[in-house]
Amino acid sequence: MLTYTLRRLVVAVPTLLFISLAIFMLLELAPGDPMAQVPLTVPPEVKEKMREALGLGQPMHVRFVKWLYQFFVIEPAVFVDTLFGTSWAEGQLRVISWQTRSPVMEIVVQRLPQTLTVVGLAYVVGVLIALPIGIYSAYKQYSVFDQAGTFISMVGFSVPPFFSGVLVIVIFSVQLGWFPSIYDTTLKVDSWETFWLQVRQMVMPVMVLALQTTAQISRFMRASMLDNLNQDYVRTARAKGLSEATVVMIHVLRNSMIPVITVIALGVPSIFGGAIITEQVFKVNGIGQLLITAIEANDLPMVHTLTFIFAVLIVLFNLIADVLYGVLDPRIRYD
Repeated sequence: MLTYTLRRLVVAVPTLLFISLAIFMLLELAPGDPMAQVPLTVPPEVKEKMREALGLGQPMHVRFVKWLYQFFVIEPAVFVDTLFGTSWAEGQLRVISWQTRSPVMEIVVQRLPQTLTVVGLAYVVGVLIALPIGIYSAYKQYSVFDQAGTFISMVGFSVPPFFSGVLVIVIFSVQLGWFPSIYDTTLKVDSWETFWLQVRQMVMPVMVLALQTTAQISRFMRASMLDNLNQDYVRTARAKGLSEATVVMIHVLRNSMIPVITVIALGVPSIFGGAIITEQVFKVNGIGQLLITAIEANDLPMVHTLTFIFAVLIVLFNLIADVLYGVLDPRIRYD
């Protein structure tokens, strides 16, 4: 298992370099000019100096290599300096946002808690609800519970978040007045009163996001359970006199989790993606909204860095899912 993991990590390096190059090339070909938002009263020679200060006067391959060095060398050095008080990255030029003129990673770190709090919690809640629903729906196939679960899943799949988000705002905020319609990112939790304010403003975005997660994973869980409930080893376990709970919750569930693990693992990067539409609807000042703002402002360093971080997370959690296969099923070996 260790050899397989190391081999996959080595293979991931050229994969991520190719992804980074592809993202960089696509952003270079995209229309737009970072100087477009500069006031018309600024003289052309000043605009040219600003362009050179942003590094736009350099050849494309030079800027790409420079970004690689900043992302893979300077930014980790800054992280080490922050942890241990060293000065390895002192005086080094970091990846700078064209829009804010500040280091990209500092902005990402500032936005990350909001995304993890709302979108991360919604994903955990969705998974915890989806797994038992999928298990029980498969065990009680075609029952009233199964049909109700199927209907809710179809609704979760069919209704886009920009519609369900606005719908819950109209119902629970405008009509009933139970929850605030706009997420207050400046709220500091330092008492029970502010804690409940935080809970109240998180309910609606968590509800919208958890519905999508529950709909997707519960269907996968149900289908996987149905595939295993009719296998020979299940009949053998029942013939040996094992209780129904032991057969379903230990033997069937363990084998059924193998394909579901892939869905859950690959869904984790979406947490850091920030559920872009939902963050826009509820004004959650997270990573998703940061990406939208950077795209609108043609902030290429920010867009490049964020999209590459998402790619790294996808590759990483793909590897984690593969390793978990061997943990769940001892028959799987990576020799």
